[in-house]
Amino acid sequence: MASMETAQAATVTDGAMVRLEGVHKRFGRLEVLRGIDLEIDKGQVVCLLGPSGSGKSTLLRCINLLEPPNAGRIFLEGKEITGKNAEEGADFIRRRVGMVFQQFNLFEHKCAIDNICLAQQKVLDRKPEEARTKAKELLMRVGLEDKVNEFPDRLSGGQQQRVAIARALAMDPHVMLFDEVTSALDPELVKEVLDVMRELAHEGMTMIVVTHEIGFAREVGDQVVFMDQGVVVEEGKPAQVLDNPREERTKKFLGLVLEH
Repeated sequence: MASMETAQAATVTDGAMVRLEGVHKRFGRLEVLRGIDLEIDKGQVVCLLGPSGSGKSTLLRCINLLEPPNAGRIFLEGKEITGKNAEEGADFIRRRVGMVFQQFNLFEHKCAIDNICLAQQKVLDRKPEEARTKAKELLMRVGLEDKVNEFPDRLSGGQQQRVAIARALAMDPHVMLFDEVTSALDPELVKEVLDVMRELAHEGMTMIVVTHEIGFAREVGDQVVFMDQGVVVEEGKPAQVLDNPREERTKKFLGLVLEH
């Protein structure tokens, strides 16, 4: 039987890049996701909005199998990565899905370029010189070409987050997941991170973004998904969901967010 890696060559990716069918996730008695159906096309930017505790971050963690779902199915590039395929799916995901977290999670004892090289060498088996070349290119891409040898404690929060984005991009992902990547930053540092994300979107990267940045969702998102209490309450084009929401719960949330 062909492995998932070998079969990738025959996969058609001009349809759904990621598809979720009836995904449930619980922690003990707490049901965090209650039957999520979602489809993200290749090159699409989907922004997940919702109050804290609505299940947005858990949804991202299910997509990359950091939290395997308790029920339902998840497909990446047409291949199921859950159920009996979960073990093989985890390796498939590591090579195709990049994730950037709210916290930067950089290795404090390694400089910027070494943070970006490590996973390339461990997971992709890249030679050190190849990994360094890739890392330098990506640091230039995120505007940090002058910070190659700086350690995290010498970088601002926005710079650390851009190193984290470069680290994820170094794995040549087909999908990028962003989990509230600006919420730990001072307001003046948010723009520099969002600018990198805007550039990725314009280049056609498939992105699923958990965010409270309504302006970013409006400008860059192809689809906005509003979640609450573990379900999708409403989804649609940004102009529809943000400017003319149908559901009362969406209206109430946006009313509170847009007041601030």
